[in-house]
Formats: sequence, C-alpha cells, structure tokens
Amino acid sequence: MPFLHPTAVVDPQAVVAESAHIGPFCVVGPHVRLGENVTLHSHAVVDGRTEIGEGSELYPFSSIGHPPQDLKYSGEASRLVIGRNCRIREHVTMNPGTEGGGMLTQVGDNCLFMASSHVAHDCKVGNNVIMANNATLAGHVEVGDFAIIGGLAAVQQFVRVGPHAMIGGMSGVVNDVIPYGLVMGAHAALSGLNLVGLRRRGFAQDEIKAMREAYRLLFSDQGTLAERLDQVEATLGTSDSVRGILDFARQSSDRGLLKPRPEHAG
Repeated sequence: MPFLHPTAVVDPQAVVAESAHIGPFCVVGPHVRLGENVTLHSHAVVDGRTEIGEGSELYPFSSIGHPPQDLKYSGEASRLVIGRNCRIREHVTMNPGTEGGGMLTQVGDNCLFMASSHVAHDCKVGNNVIMANNATLAGHVEVGDFAIIGGLAAVQQFVRVGPHAMIGGMSGVVNDVIPYGLVMGAHAALSGLNLVGLRRRGFAQDEIKAMREAYRLLFSDQGTLAERLDQVEATLGTSDSVRGILDFARQSSDRGLLKPRPEHAG
C-alpha cells in the first residue's frame, strides 16, 4: 500500500501506485493517476484527469490539474500528463488542455519547475526543461528539450521555444525562438546562441562553429528569409544541429521567428 498520511484526502477512485508517498494535508482527486515512487509533500493538491510519472516529486502548495484559466473552457474532460522524475516546487501551477488545443497539456521527463512557475493549458513541454522562479508559459506554448526559461520570464501563447534555447530572466517572448538561441530583454530579442549550455552538454566545437555560422547567415540583412534558409542549407546542411534550426524555422507559425537586434545579428 502507498504511504498516506492520516490527514491526506485521497479520493478512493484515484489510482495510486503502491510505492507512492502522500504527505500531510495533500488532496488527490478522483481521476488522478500517480506512478511508482511519486512523492507529494505536505499541502500539494492534484486534481482533474492528471497523470504523474514515476519518481516525480511535488512540493508544498503546488496546484496541479485544476481547470484552465481560459474563458473558453467549458468543463471538457481534458488531461494533464507529467513525465518521470520531474521536480515541481512550491506554488507551481499546471493546467490541463482544452477542446481548442487538443485536450492535452504534456510535460516530459526530468524537468525542474521552480517555485511559482506556471504551465498553462495545451502546452507541450519537452524533456530536461528548467523553468526558474515565476516563469510562465501561456496557453499552447511548445518548449523543446533542454530549454531553460529564466526567472520572471513570460512566453506568449502559441510561441515555440526550440530545443536547448535559453530565455533570460524577465524576458517577454512573443515570437518563436530558434533551437540553441539565447534570448534577453524585457521585449525579448535574440542575443546569439546559448553557447554556455551547448558546451555544458558536450556539443563538439565544430558543431558549435557550424551553428554560429548558420546564425550569422540566417539573420543577415541580405535577401529574403527563404533565400537565407536555402543558403544555410546549401553551405552547412550536413550538420545535424543546423538541420534542426532549419526545420524549426521552416515550420509554419503565426508568431514568426524572434530576431536579434542589429548588434547581435552577426
């Protein structure tokens, strides 16, 4: 049997793994599924059609799976799925999906959500993502693997943040961020590539050099974006990382690509 503190309130219909640990004053709703070795520290609340993967840990006053903060939501049976080994710190909020966004909010494995961060309805968050304190994702945002969202940063609805990108603290992001990009500024702009993160994750120097050249060509002031994409593909298309940037940039999005200020374009 799972460990249930006497003060915890767990609906008998909830599916709770035998190795789960539910601390004092926690509340677990009827449609919740908690995987093996999931830990809920005191006062954590999980509701809605929420699934939490093996080894994930929720800290006090996290509020997970309650109805979306979307006026169009009308009670549809949408879901929130959280992967394995995620750390969800104090006062974090995550909401399930909506009918208009595919009925699912998805969070990958090995993510860290620091205190008071927020994942809104219909977001897709990859693996190994870090959201620092008070970072927020609006609805329908996509965040790639290993991305970092800095403290007090806000990502507008429908924006895509590419893998390995880093959003600086207090940045407001209203356009798509290329993979490996580094974003800074209250009205955010690209400031280059996330070089520190790439080196920490073991990217080879030749691969980083190719990405830097791709960045220079992609955001030059010569020709159209389509022409620049073709030029990057023709000169650097053998690099897997460059291919990732090209594929990301060519996907249609209403937001368009976040661009650098002139001093960071080359």
